Amino acid sequence: MASIGLGALIGFLVIVVLSAVYPGVGHVLGALMGGLVAGLIARGLIAGTTAGFLSGVFSAILLAFLEFLHLLVFETVRHGFLGFLFGGLAGIVLGIVLAIVVAVFASIGGLLGGFLTR
Repeated sequence: MASIGLGALIGFLVIVVLSAVYPGVGHVLGALMGGLVAGLIARGLIAGTTAGFLSGVFSAILLAFLEFLHLLVFETVRHGFLGFLFGGLAGIVLGIVLAIVVAVFASIGGLLGGFLTR
């Protein structure tokens, strides 16, 4: 059971690094790879899925926050106060969508990683 936390931590780091290096497709690729690594470390179907889900949720929270800040600042610089309002709104919506996608793909990757260890 202790390997679930370690798998989730390492999976989280893999997701965040790949998302930072390859913006866009790196979020999905990072979620799959991070979940797979988390599942391999956690060993087992349930443990791998749990570790993948945890790494996906934590990285999704961080990535959604960064996406919100990016759109907020970018649109404020470009369009002023209206950009601040609508950029923040777009950042929240895209952050939520990104959070769901990353959590699902990380769970799938964790399931695959846990399956490979059994």
